[in-house]
Amino acid sequence: MLLTPTSRRVLSRELLDVLIRAGLVVVLAMFCFRIFAPFLNLMVWALILAITLYPLQVRLRPVFANKDGLTATLIVLIAFVVILVPTYLLGVAVAESIDHAKDIFQSGSFRVPPPAESVASWPLVGPKVYGFWQQASTDITGLAQKFTPQLKDAGLALLGTITGLGAGLLLFFAALIVAGILMAFGDLGHKSAVEIASRIFGPENGSQIADLCTATIRAVAQGVVGIAFIQMLLIGVAFIVMGIPGAGLLALAVLLIGIMQLPATLITVPVIAFVIVTEGVSVITIIFSIYVFVAGLADNVLKPLMLGRGVAVPMPVVLIGAIGGMVTGGVIGLFIGPVMLAVGYQLFWRWVRDQYQPPPDELQEQKQS
Repeated sequence: MLLTPTSRRVLSRELLDVLIRAGLVVVLAMFCFRIFAPFLNLMVWALILAITLYPLQVRLRPVFANKDGLTATLIVLIAFVVILVPTYLLGVAVAESIDHAKDIFQSGSFRVPPPAESVASWPLVGPKVYGFWQQASTDITGLAQKFTPQLKDAGLALLGTITGLGAGLLLFFAALIVAGILMAFGDLGHKSAVEIASRIFGPENGSQIADLCTATIRAVAQGVVGIAFIQMLLIGVAFIVMGIPGAGLLALAVLLIGIMQLPATLITVPVIAFVIVTEGVSVITIIFSIYVFVAGLADNVLKPLMLGRGVAVPMPVVLIGAIGGMVTGGVIGLFIGPVMLAVGYQLFWRWVRDQYQPPPDELQEQKQS
């Protein structure tokens, strides 16, 4: 079909209008993203917290005469207390421990017990460990001066970690406040989420995709907190039985770093070293060290068992999404990864199963022919 010159001009003008509109939409989207980017982490965390805590609001709503604002405010205040009190006690205990250690070093009363002769017979590392331990027991000042550069770098790294944890805690508190606002409008938010999902994935998939995202975020959040709590119990009991100073606060530290998806070995390894240095090498200390070290790695076994419960996708999909998301996007990726992978998994299998089904009349004709 040949187009007349007038038709070509009209078609060119319409195509140009479409391109200009698309370009303006892209520019508008870029400006909106740049303006919203500083608040992106805050809003993502707020959305995760709101989705995770909203079932609690639904349970408490009848108690407070269906006042969503009051219920959400109460939940946020309780969450503040639950997080701030252990954090404050842990910070005070750490500060006191640092001051106590500083006083001991300055007084010169700190002594490392000499190693047993059996340490030298350990395979591979025995002689080096024995020599290092022996020097620490006789000349700890000279040993500290020998490793001054390494200690300085370790101190700077520790200071940077503490600063990052403080900033992350402030971000978490701000996100918790925003999450309370979102929970106060929970029903409207769910309706909006379904409308957005329906617009993107189609009316027939919108509600299921929204429910899938919600269930995945809740499963991951509950799995993270549950695993951290189990690790706290396993490790805390061993600390109490062994008589570790500040065992309860150290157990709380295990819970906090577990929620932040940091390895529990940050606590267990220094405690194991403290026990070996102060108590020496014996059957009890060896059993304690092995148990605590294995308990610190228990999350690697518990995650496959707890993540993905109640989600309408196979558990390996959620687990792979959580691990891959955490590797690529940090703690936020731990939640975003499973959601994206679960949605992609569901849409893929819907596409696979959505094949053409001929009507019965056509099937009958095919059989007769």
